[in-house]
Amino acid sequence: MDLQVSFLDRLFDAGLLIETGVDGLYGRSGQFEDVIAAFERLIDKVGGADGAEVMRFPPGMNRAFFETSGYMKSFPQLAGTVHSFCGNELDHMSLLKCMEVGEEDWTKGQEATDIVLTPAACYPLYPTVARRGNLPAGGGLFDLQSYCFRHEPSKDPARQQLFRMREYVCMGTEQHVTDFRQLWMDRGVEMMKSVGLDVTIDIANDPFFGRAGKMLVNNQRDQNLKFELLIPIASVAQPTACMSFNYHQDSFGLKWGLNLEDGSVAHTACVGFGLERIALALFHTHGLDVKEWPEHVRATLWG
Repeated sequence: MDLQVSFLDRLFDAGLLIETGVDGLYGRSGQFEDVIAAFERLIDKVGGADGAEVMRFPPGMNRAFFETSGYMKSFPQLAGTVHSFCGNELDHMSLLKCMEVGEEDWTKGQEATDIVLTPAACYPLYPTVARRGNLPAGGGLFDLQSYCFRHEPSKDPARQQLFRMREYVCMGTEQHVTDFRQLWMDRGVEMMKSVGLDVTIDIANDPFFGRAGKMLVNNQRDQNLKFELLIPIASVAQPTACMSFNYHQDSFGLKWGLNLEDGSVAHTACVGFGLERIALALFHTHGLDVKEWPEHVRATLWG
């Protein structure tokens, strides 16, 4: 039996995830949400003293910003756009007739809006900060959380199409942001150990698309730009990335005009927590009944 499906079925049977009829699109129970809330409090405890500016963006972002980001050059297979009906009464009648007959695709009449689904929590941040002008002397540190969308339907419960990402994003000099990334790699390992999760960290790459993507994958890996913290969820042989540690060099700085106090281009780095994935790792490791989890894990999460 497929282990991915069996774990997903167990989550459905326990009521932790709620089936919607679409792979990778699930409701969450109160217990599932409580685990995520507890882990977010742990994130706050570890990183709260750093003084990050908190921002919370909705799960949709400005389409013009999305286009400027270059996301479609690298990840067109993952993107999601928001379309709406923009016709008149006659168009509406045709739409309803189309839906009644069921022989045609009623969505053909939809038009793209100015909103796209947010692909990563940090994407709306860069143009927002760039509009402020040069960064202060100490650079910038930001605390983000958002629902994100990636079109990759799967029966692996850890590969959801709509999921939450918590991020810390650092902007500054190369040394500043790479030190930040290393700090959070060390913190991430300790955090996961504190909740009883066995983890490994490995060099990784983003799922760049097409022929040009192969070169980007090689460059990203060769320069150690991306690391992932891996935890077994659906497979021990192929553990799941639950945290990522990314150094963007000056790519976002150049793209958005992010400059330091002296006018030089800012470098950026981020650490991302896949909140659903971490919750799933906890349920997979400790069982589906949180009352039965090890006492030290419960103490770390709930005090």
